Amino acid sequence: MQHDAAMKLRHEISYDAPLADVYAMLADPAFRQSSATAMGVISADVTITPKGEGMSVHIDQVQPTEGVPGFAKKFAGETTRAVQTEEWDSPAGGTITIETPGKPTSIRGTLALSESGGRTTETLDVEVKVKVPLIGGKLESLMAELVSAGMDKEQVAGEAWLEGERR
Repeated sequence: MQHDAAMKLRHEISYDAPLADVYAMLADPAFRQSSATAMGVISADVTITPKGEGMSVHIDQVQPTEGVPGFAKKFAGETTRAVQTEEWDSPAGGTITIETPGKPTSIRGTLALSESGGRTTETLDVEVKVKVPLIGGKLESLMAELVSAGMDKEQVAGEAWLEGERR
């Protein structure tokens, strides 16, 4: 049975800071590195290039797969490489893709920042696709959970960063 439908994921995190500050944080390779550390990655190679009003972000990271349920373990292996690419047209947002080389999974969609009353909300809207017979749907749910959990960890790291904690 081929599993073709993608799973939609929308996840929001918010910061008690103006949009310009949140964007500056997201544009800082040192923050992306400390955010990756907060997510427990084994290694992260971060490149951020300004582009017009926006930026190109490239994060090549290796994550441990401990805590992954049994059915996914065989598929995931001991570690997973994830290559995250973001193309921001402006500080308001852009596109995001997360590819896992050698694995039939992809995450694509948009990232947006919006400010209201001095608070900034970051919204991720993506489609999670895993082209694996039978367990594809289960793996998509798992990936969606991992992405959401990662964003929540980034939010905690971001709050500390915005309050002036630089590690």
